[in-house]
Amino acid sequence: MRNISLVFERIAKPISVALVLLFSVSSLQAQDAKEGETIFKANCSSCHKVFGKFLGPELAGVNERRDEAWLLKWIHNAPSVIASGDPIALELDAQFPSAAMTAFPQLGEGQIKSILAYIKAEEEKKATADAAGGATGVGGGAAAASGDASGFMIVGLVAVIILAFVVILVLNKVIRTLERVIASNKNLIPEPVLVEGPKKDYIGKLKKLAKNKKLVFFTVLMLAIFLGSAGWKTLWNVGVHEGYQPVQPIKFSHQLHAGVNQIECQYCHGGAFKSKNASIPSANVCMNCHKAITASDKYDGELSPEIAKIYRALDYNPETMEYGPNQRPIEWVRIHNLPDFAYFNHSQHVVVAGVECQTCHGPIETMEEIYQYSPLTMKWCINCHQETEVNHEGNAYYDQLIAAHEKLKKGEKVTAAMLGGLECGKCHY
Repeated sequence: MRNISLVFERIAKPISVALVLLFSVSSLQAQDAKEGETIFKANCSSCHKVFGKFLGPELAGVNERRDEAWLLKWIHNAPSVIASGDPIALELDAQFPSAAMTAFPQLGEGQIKSILAYIKAEEEKKATADAAGGATGVGGGAAAASGDASGFMIVGLVAVIILAFVVILVLNKVIRTLERVIASNKNLIPEPVLVEGPKKDYIGKLKKLAKNKKLVFFTVLMLAIFLGSAGWKTLWNVGVHEGYQPVQPIKFSHQLHAGVNQIECQYCHGGAFKSKNASIPSANVCMNCHKAITASDKYDGELSPEIAKIYRALDYNPETMEYGPNQRPIEWVRIHNLPDFAYFNHSQHVVVAGVECQTCHGPIETMEEIYQYSPLTMKWCINCHQETEVNHEGNAYYDQLIAAHEKLKKGEKVTAAMLGGLECGKCHY
């Protein structure tokens, strides 16, 4: 055993040094690629993809097609390279006239190299995935390209196997020794003695409790109070859907759009300003942004499956940027439902009263998936009307009421039309 430990001690030092060097190089490359990924998504992803054309050309293979010095000048200040008459720059400008390359003077040389390292890393990742899915006969070239790493891995694997074999032998010897000791001292181990406890008469105790009239009366009373309270609460909440959160066809995140990106509610729900209903936005409103924004960090820069659902509904091809004829609506599930006898006008509350959307719908800017925040009962609405102060200064609606009252004081004629009697919502829900 001492000889084996000495052998392992001798080979441990060179193996540990090799491991440190290997991990240092790989972590440095990963760090550069990681920094390049962050810079790429912040500055380049709106026009370029690593694989596939977008508004600009495909970037895969750019490290082989162009010199690094030319790429540094091009990314740093493309307009000046075009103005200098560079033939490659002029050719690119002619191929993509509608997507002129933007200058990035804020990016240093190291940051641009990190972007190029990220593109190279994505190419290697795709090549590895393609090689894994291909025939096994093409493995010879890959083995030749990574012979040093494979040799190191084989040596390490052999060392682990030898160490495990030695540990198994030692443990096997210890187990056999313990078995012999137990067998030789078997007579010294005392037999366990089972002590039976007193038997408990649960049925008798229950019979005694059943004969206690006060206890029985108190138990029945508590049970009646509990069942009555539960039944009253159940009946009181019939038709109340607070917390209702149905599964939607697209996982639209209000936290991302209204919270992180701070998009105004009325940008999508424009009907809240001018009609009774807030209205559900059409898919064309989504495409105002998602025609260019197709990826996210969650999916490693690839097309988000939720955005892909919008494309399928519109029969939109992101490669050609054209719409097809097989379009269909997105079947959203309504969340906030009022009874047919209840009338609620969004524009009257939002425009006239100046009520914030969060007053009824809750903190939607923090909701990953929307749900009914408020109970929307009559009591809840009446409490809000009793507590909300009317702000009549500079409000055309209340100015019209004040003018009507002044005419009434003077004995002049006041019609229902002057008090909003011609609004469609007065009669038509």
